[in-house]
Formats: sequence, C-alpha cells, structure tokens
Amino acid sequence: MPATIDDDAAPFLPGPPTSWNPAIRVLVFLTCLVPLLLLVNAVATNSMGPDPAEHLMHVTGEWVMRFLVLVLLATPLARYGWPRLARYRRMLGLYVWFYATLHLLVFAQVYIGWSGEQLVEELADRPYVLVGFVAWLILVPLGITSARVIRKKMGKYWRQLHKLTYVVAILGWLHLLWLSRSDVGDAVFYGIIFGLLLGYRVVGSLRSGLR
Repeated sequence: MPATIDDDAAPFLPGPPTSWNPAIRVLVFLTCLVPLLLLVNAVATNSMGPDPAEHLMHVTGEWVMRFLVLVLLATPLARYGWPRLARYRRMLGLYVWFYATLHLLVFAQVYIGWSGEQLVEELADRPYVLVGFVAWLILVPLGITSARVIRKKMGKYWRQLHKLTYVVAILGWLHLLWLSRSDVGDAVFYGIIFGLLLGYRVVGSLRSGLR
C-alpha cells in the first residue's frame, strides 16, 4: 500500500516476476491520476455544478475512500491467489495520502481561508473535521516512510507503524458518517466494506494466535 500502508500480506506474496513490465506500472500510475485530471478539467470548464467547493470536497474525499479499499483489499486477494493488486499497493497507498492532502487543501482554501485560528475552532466544534484531520496526520508518516531506504532502516518497526492504516480507515469512515447526516448510503456501504476487510484481518490474527 513493496507495500506502503498495509504490509500484512508480505510473507504471502511472491517477489516481482522476472517478466515485470514497467509499462504496466506507469499505466497504473497514470490511471490513478485520472480523477485529478477530471477535476482540473471541471474547474477549467466551470462544470462543477452549483456548489463547486462541495463538489471538490466530495470527489477528493470519495477517492480517498476508494483507494483505501484497494489498499486493504490487496491482502485477501493475494492470499487467495491473485497478487496483482498487491504489487501496486505502495503506489495506491501514496495516492491515499495524495488525495487526502488535496481534500485538506480544498478545505483550507475554501472553508477556513488558511486561518490557523479558524482551523482550531473547526477542530473543536466539528467532530468530522477532527477525525478527518487526525487521519491525515497519520497518513503523513505512513507516506514518508514508504520510501524503501526508510523502510529498511526501520526494520520490524516499519510494519508496526503501517498497521495504522486500519486506524485511518476507521477514522475515514467516521468522517464520512458524521458528514452524511440524513443520507447515510455511502457511509453504510463503506462501513460494510471496511468491516469485512478489517474483520478478515482480526479473524486471521486470532487463528494465528491459536496455532
């Protein structure tokens, strides 16, 4: 989410194949940029609807959740014989951080005007802002330590740190839930997905502990 944000599948994954195709990696990288390019086009053509700020916040936040699902999904898929997604987990994890940062930058620009005092007030008064900001703060060290050289220096502590991805997923879901108000469809959907993916890991850990 090498992996970045979620590496609990590492013992189960084969190394890169001898026929590794760098072009596929570039294609995955560019595909992950498509949401950003669509947003840039929407801004340039003034086609973001009646509330452009809300549109930007919604789209960037939605892609954070989608990439989080892909990162967490890589492990069960790899364990059941489909390791392809796990090969790009490091990249996907960095895109979680990237779109989360865009989400925060839009918030800073549109809603608080880059005011530190206003940010403190929002954090104190709005729980969804607090959990979202904490999730982003956790993503910062996860993104920085995804570099291979840092990973090697950290050794076993790297894996322990990157299990905080699970915390990010829970905080991200709470952020969405508290924002949903009466329309909780997306929150229920992601709650089910994250519940299954995190529950899978809990069951796996319990089984390992019983052996």
